[in-house]
Amino acid sequence: MNILCIGDIVGKPGRKAVEELLPKIKEEFKINFVVANAENAAAGAGVTPRLAEELLCFGCDILTSGDHVWDKKELLESLQDNPKLLRPANFPEGTPGQGLCLTQTVNGQKIAIINLLGRVFIRYNVNCPFKALDQLVEQARKHTNIIIVDMHAEATSEKIALGHFADGKVSAVVGTHTHVQTADERILPKGTAYLTDLGMTGPFDSVIGQNKEKIIQRFLTSMPSKFEVAEGDVALSGAVITVDETGTASQITRIQRRL
Repeated sequence: MNILCIGDIVGKPGRKAVEELLPKIKEEFKINFVVANAENAAAGAGVTPRLAEELLCFGCDILTSGDHVWDKKELLESLQDNPKLLRPANFPEGTPGQGLCLTQTVNGQKIAIINLLGRVFIRYNVNCPFKALDQLVEQARKHTNIIIVDMHAEATSEKIALGHFADGKVSAVVGTHTHVQTADERILPKGTAYLTDLGMTGPFDSVIGQNKEKIIQRFLTSMPSKFEVAEGDVALSGAVITVDETGTASQITRIQRRL
């Protein structure tokens, strides 16, 4: 099975990249399932129910999120009702939505997606992602051996530590949040595919998706200014992971395709 994981989709340029590039990538790599992080899809901060449905229509199968999941209040009801839209599983008990999705590919193979949020340099006081992972894997293993984890975190050390912690327990751990694709893709010793960050799907002539001039001014003056999604030089970033029916990964290929 070939699973495509797409890095943080930023604003309209990112959505356009998914619409235009995803069909070509699916054909090129014979993709069976697509997981995409959509938490920046609405003008760079959050995602609305309409935009989530748009991305699903473009060919994404499951949408994950992170610390911006609460930026659009209208999303709360969708998180309750839409099983294809995840929020980090380690938010406190009683938080709307779910962080584990059990579904199946078009050929009937079952697959589990787990969404987690890191705690280092993150604005929310969430539960331990390591302990949450063990609990979620136990649930998922009752249905499938194929488990993909989106670890949405700021610190590379936290992502790498979770990757090693999860080695042999899940099929893949892929990081999101920093919008900068890392070059450390590998298969860990016990068969788990790993990449610290999938990168950004959106405008690359920018500062992590935002208008570079406005961000430079913030650094120069320390004065607040409204974020504005950049335009031009749009790309889709992510990774293709090959997994067998036992849940063991045999290959991970980092990709970046420009419009």
